[in-house]
Amino acid sequence: MTETASTSRGGGDVRLTGISKTYGSFQAVKPLDLTVPQGSFFALLGASGCGKTTTLRMIAGLEEPTTGTVFLGDKDVTELPPYKRPVNTVFQSYALFPHLDIYENVAFGLRRRGIKSVRKQVGDMLDLVQLGDYAKRKPHQLSGGQQQRVAVARALINHPQVLLLDEPLGALDLKLRRQMQLELKRIQTEVGITFIHVTHDQEEAMTMADTVAVMNAGRVEQLGSPADLYENPDTTFVANFLGTSNLIESEIAEISGGDVVVTAGGTKLRLPADRCSAPATSGGRLLVGVRPEKISLAHADDAGTIPDGRNRITGRIADSSFIGVSTQYVIDSPVCPGFEVYAQNIERDGRLGPGAEVVLHWNPAHSFGLDAAMDIDAGTGAVAEEVS
Repeated sequence: MTETASTSRGGGDVRLTGISKTYGSFQAVKPLDLTVPQGSFFALLGASGCGKTTTLRMIAGLEEPTTGTVFLGDKDVTELPPYKRPVNTVFQSYALFPHLDIYENVAFGLRRRGIKSVRKQVGDMLDLVQLGDYAKRKPHQLSGGQQQRVAVARALINHPQVLLLDEPLGALDLKLRRQMQLELKRIQTEVGITFIHVTHDQEEAMTMADTVAVMNAGRVEQLGSPADLYENPDTTFVANFLGTSNLIESEIAEISGGDVVVTAGGTKLRLPADRCSAPATSGGRLLVGVRPEKISLAHADDAGTIPDGRNRITGRIADSSFIGVSTQYVIDSPVCPGFEVYAQNIERDGRLGPGAEVVLHWNPAHSFGLDAAMDIDAGTGAVAEEVS
């Protein structure tokens, strides 16, 4: 049985049908169907060992699928070697030629194909990646981010149908990585070809991609826009892996007027029925989720000022960490131990320190519901060796 991540079709799409990869008794990629729309920036996101790099390598032709078919547009390329596929790959290591200047690194693919007049194409490509003034420098004279842009230019100059990026920013420091995220998105928008980007970095995927496929244990857990995945996770893995979620074990008390009312730790909470990914029935169980930044924090003395209609729970601050933009609080509560709250540092209340009695409150519409049978800790930390 295959996992259908998308059923859309188009002339230039990348389509994987029933694709899987097995090494001995280990199934690195379980059978899945996946369509990457032409001209999109698509991310395969997951922890090490989830199968994302193996999937990318099967698209590139660097791995032979155990089952299934790889289509580029309407052409079956499953049996084609990598050099016959209209695909180029950019790796984390850049793989630039150290003895060649930047101009010749970018021109390499054209010269290899016997193209004599390369000046305009190379010049245009260097301008695209904003390195026109660096043409005569050697790779070692450039920063890591500049070298990465050269690698992208060299891959794009052959006008591939698809550009594959395998953890391309992993070797860069945080500030440079964030700059390159915006650069890669700009380049993809300008050239308009399909980018498929493999990463374990949630922020990177959400910053750059139009569509993200969250992978876990060889399968696609959920596919969608970054905002949809973050706001409406279908599984505990996605809720925990994309950012942080407070997950509250609760019992369904009633379903009324499009809302689900639950009880947890003697407290009633409400959430929209259409934000429950699991069937909600009276007497059943539900994991109610809410993101830390959606929650407001009030000192217990100010409980009377909280507007009606908001979900609220009481607790005691166990820990707080000032991180500049916000303060992160950990709250011990009978409803949920280790409840996390991120409060922007606009007007800090000096009373809100460890040991303070507090009330947490949030808009019920910001809650989501998940199947209580799922592992509440899924996605919080697995790191295995990536099979490639």
